[in-house]
Amino acid sequence: MSSNPVPPPLPEGITPLRQQVSDLHQELVRYGLVVWTAGNVSARVPGADLFVIKPSGVDYDRLTPATMIVCDLQGDVVQGALAPSSDTAAHAYVYRHMPEVGGVVHTHSTYASAWALRGEPVPCVLTAMADEFGAEIPVGPFALIGDDSIGRGIVGTLEGHRSPAVLMQNHGVFTVGPDARAAVKAAVMCEDVARTVHISRQLGEPLPLTRSDIDRLHDRYRHVYGQRGALPPAAE
Repeated sequence: MSSNPVPPPLPEGITPLRQQVSDLHQELVRYGLVVWTAGNVSARVPGADLFVIKPSGVDYDRLTPATMIVCDLQGDVVQGALAPSSDTAAHAYVYRHMPEVGGVVHTHSTYASAWALRGEPVPCVLTAMADEFGAEIPVGPFALIGDDSIGRGIVGTLEGHRSPAVLMQNHGVFTVGPDARAAVKAAVMCEDVARTVHISRQLGEPLPLTRSDIDRLHDRYRHVYGQRGALPPAAE
């Protein structure tokens, strides 16, 4: 009598990663980057060809570690009772083709999406942009949801580009990072600078930054800014 094969056990790191991805979705709400059930965060599972992503069409206040979905790098569900995000194929394509990426985020945040609707990159005219993005925030091609077309557009646009964010034309924002938290940070910063540059353009054309200044700012932010050791424990 034949029996169904028992699937191999998932890595031990899945449990904390489910928690992290669930928690990071609340950051999208906190910073006003999503409405209703739109948007998603995913995280690559270290040492495995897997990633964790939110389920499709579930309210943010109902997301928990248990509702997160584990998929393989083809976008097929490995663990989880719910259907994964409608953007799963795009996330999977990014993970397959950008091995340095450990986290992917998608939002329809208002100001950044407005630039995407115009098919216009956000110019690098702020020191904060030079820090985080090291260049303009580029525009990727229009692509329909449902297969890996969006993923191909993300990878094709970001390959060889410093920016961790891409504005997908007539759609919204996708960001990447070495981990999911970094990708969320890039999404927050993308909306912030898109708003600031938009407001500046209502007053006149923003003054440009030189390429050399952008390079110096970006290098300092990557290698000098922040703490290089463990922070002391918080006071009781």
